[in-house]
Amino acid sequence: MNQELIQDCINGDRKAQFKLYKDCFPILMAVCLRYKKTEEDSKIILNEGFLKILNNLKSYSPPAPFEAWIRRIMINTIIDDFRKYRKVKEVIEYADMTSSQENYDKIAIDYNRADQEFDAEQIQELIGLLPPVSQKVFNLFAIDGYSHKEIGEMLDISVGTSKWHLSFSRKKIQELIKEMLDTTPKRSMNI
Repeated sequence: MNQELIQDCINGDRKAQFKLYKDCFPILMAVCLRYKKTEEDSKIILNEGFLKILNNLKSYSPPAPFEAWIRRIMINTIIDDFRKYRKVKEVIEYADMTSSQENYDKIAIDYNRADQEFDAEQIQELIGLLPPVSQKVFNLFAIDGYSHKEIGEMLDISVGTSKWHLSFSRKKIQELIKEMLDTTPKRSMNI
């Protein structure tokens, strides 16, 4: 990132801040869309996170990658939002897990076919079908690279609970992919 632009933002230059917002928007929006159900909710939390980025620009040290730094702030903002509304908005849905538990051992997926049939957006939609806590754990672990210990601290859950949510998420996504592949006709290979 351009150090002059960052310094102008620190000095309160509104045009520079707007340029930084436009430059960061695609990166931050991609993070927000992984954790929020709607685009509107994603934009709301993105704006909250960007304000934190602006307020903390003085603490950014140039040797660190700027993109990684802003992603970290955005994820922390999303986790703070989750903690704030957790007790009110989110409930773990155990009934969904028990209804298909016996099918998990039978799941076999042709990953090559799945790779050909699905794009990233479709996979993201499948992740969005997970229960809220499982979705957050999956995104934090599989996509953003946090450890179970870090996830447990962020979400105020045990390491074992974090591992359970990850396992449940993987199995549920596999099940959903298998169901979609079973209903999609195989493409013929023209060689």
